[in-house]
Amino acid sequence: MGEMKSGNGAAGDRFDKPVVIITGASAGIGAAIARRFAEGGFRIVAVSRRQEALDGLVAALSGIAEVATLAADVATLGVPEQAVKLAIDRFGRLDCLVNNAGAGKWAPVHLTDDETLNEIIEVSLKAPFRFCRAALGAMGAGSAIVNVGSTFGLIGGLDGGAYCAVKAGLIGLTQTLAAQYGAKGIRSNLVAPGVINTDMTKDYWDAAPFQRLNHEMTPFNREGTVEDVANAVYFLVSDQGGYINGQTIAIDGGWTTTKYLTEAALMAERAPYVNATA
Repeated sequence: MGEMKSGNGAAGDRFDKPVVIITGASAGIGAAIARRFAEGGFRIVAVSRRQEALDGLVAALSGIAEVATLAADVATLGVPEQAVKLAIDRFGRLDCLVNNAGAGKWAPVHLTDDETLNEIIEVSLKAPFRFCRAALGAMGAGSAIVNVGSTFGLIGGLDGGAYCAVKAGLIGLTQTLAAQYGAKGIRSNLVAPGVINTDMTKDYWDAAPFQRLNHEMTPFNREGTVEDVANAVYFLVSDQGGYINGQTIAIDGGWTTTKYLTEAALMAERAPYVNATA
């Protein structure tokens, strides 16, 4: 099921500060989300596979926020309930859930075997569903859920296969949560990052096809950062985002809503057009 540990943090009454569960919290976007919530006064239940990485997060947030950790695979049955129990036992309440953990495997449909398909569904759709189900039992009015999806849940992509299908499904889950529980004062939204420079993307960040598909089609003058995503997530759970419910917000510099091309791309010599059949 996983190992639970608690880190030392700021002193204070165990019931006085809001509490957030963050999955995939130990690195990349998840770690940035944890930092932003810590700065906002939240106590954190951080869920990730590797205890060593979680210990690093606890150390980084020492003196800023109390952090309880759960080293576990989010796709394992019972882990969502364990995370919620940890929040209640350790901090006495649960105010927010951020489903950030996900699987990033890409392949076209005809090359996607059942093992890959099942892994992506388990980690990126079933696990968020189960975490929402478990968290709803502990949440009251004023609580919030934010799912971290992808722009490829809004727009299908070459070789997207199961990844795009599951990210679109996460949008559907978010919308039905908003409809079902909004009247009880529990808001649900989704942030859809474009490509962000993390350990998951660093190996092909500078590859020409990746640059053409992403950077040359983004109408903004800088790359997106993990902090951009974290700030959007935090805004959605804050009072400033208090009337936003059932929405998908793309954090992509305009990639999904424009047909932008850089001047270099527009002026590049084109090879003769060949009608693609695959």
